[in-house]
Amino acid sequence: MRFDHRLFNHAEAVANTRTLFAAARDAGVRRVVHVSITNPDAASDLPYFRGKAELEHELRGLGMSYCILRPTVLFGKEDVLINNIAWSLRHLPVVGLFGAGDYRLQPIYVDDLARVAAEQVGGEEDQVLEAIGPETFTYRELVTRVGEAIGVRRPLVALPPVLAYLGCRVIGWWFRDVVITREEIRGLMEGRLYVNAPPLGTTRLTEWLARHRGTLGRHYTSELARRLDRVSAYRSN
Repeated sequence: MRFDHRLFNHAEAVANTRTLFAAARDAGVRRVVHVSITNPDAASDLPYFRGKAELEHELRGLGMSYCILRPTVLFGKEDVLINNIAWSLRHLPVVGLFGAGDYRLQPIYVDDLARVAAEQVGGEEDQVLEAIGPETFTYRELVTRVGEAIGVRRPLVALPPVLAYLGCRVIGWWFRDVVITREEIRGLMEGRLYVNAPPLGTTRLTEWLARHRGTLGRHYTSELARRLDRVSAYRSN
């Protein structure tokens, strides 16, 4: 869950996951593979990263075997972030960055994450794995690579984060969506989507972009629409 909404919020997600953990323990489940996030932090005032840290702590204390996977940004079919970067490049005369755009990301292909999760189901050792892809980009580099893949060049303008956020609010108002939150911008700029670890994923984002260049960004993908409608809101990219 990326953001709080009147119909759902982080606190409920954490509470529901705790209930699920307890139910698994009571049912005799041997091992749990849990998807967390890079750099979870129980002391953070960012609810997403704080909630992930709380759930990791909860899982460790249940007495079951576990593997915690910590992905950064996911890409693949029905992707939101990469698709909407491409949409912005296709439809806007300039693309704003949050600050200089020098914060780093390590995108992992969703099928690679699924493969690792499936492999870990049969494991025995308690583990925490940084689930990152084989390529690291600054945010500016990521936007540039998406533009190169789809054959669109736009000026990339470094903006104060508050101005870039307001621009995203306008797009969100038009599509009745939440493009990005202040908390997500802070998480990006604090470097929470980067870790110094060997990659688990093998699929390179640059190669995936080349294969999907014809469809990426043709339509805006609404995160809120898919939250409210888990069937018809999905669109293949």
